[in-house]
Amino acid sequence: MVSLAIEVDKVLERDILEVDGILSVKDSVREEAIRLSREIIRASAEAVRMIHLGKVSEARNSIFNAIDKVKILTSKLKEHPDLFYSGLVYNCLSEYVEAYVFYNLVVESRMPSLHELNVPHIPYLQGLGDVIGELRRYIIDLLKKQEYREASMHLDVMEAIYQWLKKLNYPDALMPGVRHKVDVARRLIEDTKVLYLNTINSYELRKKIEEVSKILSKGTNYNS
Repeated sequence: MVSLAIEVDKVLERDILEVDGILSVKDSVREEAIRLSREIIRASAEAVRMIHLGKVSEARNSIFNAIDKVKILTSKLKEHPDLFYSGLVYNCLSEYVEAYVFYNLVVESRMPSLHELNVPHIPYLQGLGDVIGELRRYIIDLLKKQEYREASMHLDVMEAIYQWLKKLNYPDALMPGVRHKVDVARRLIEDTKVLYLNTINSYELRKKIEEVSKILSKGTNYNS
């Protein structure tokens, strides 16, 4: 029995120390991944904020910052797929996708591809779902500025993104959180359409009232 305990001790000394070395490296990489993920989320959020404020140059700088951080994160986790394909990384990458797509739609008037983004498909889909909410905010700002054509164009973009996401009829286990985002997107689009139509109708009504007022004013001036 004593000899068996000695054998167990010898085997575990070797194996546990080996595992400890692996986990020590992985823990260090994980800490770095957490730091980079926070920086990516911060840069992405700042880009979105700057776009809504109309500060394109600042938004572009934040996007470039996020791109650089994503490249570093991807490189550091190349040998650690268990960390890369995790909720920690997916969360920051979905924020990155949201900001990158939103920036390109609004500022560059183009739709970036999945391959251009170079992220796993899950955070790609999650980020696309979140873009719809940012587009709604942007449309509301456009309506306030009476930029109705631009608002209509971006409403069509919202609808296009939603319709394509809706085609993916898979369980939550395969695309976590995406179906919920699609359901939320449908409600956001419906609300935005109602808001857009009400704003347009109100604008047209004001124009007609102003036209009638001008006619009446001219008639009054003529009679006097």
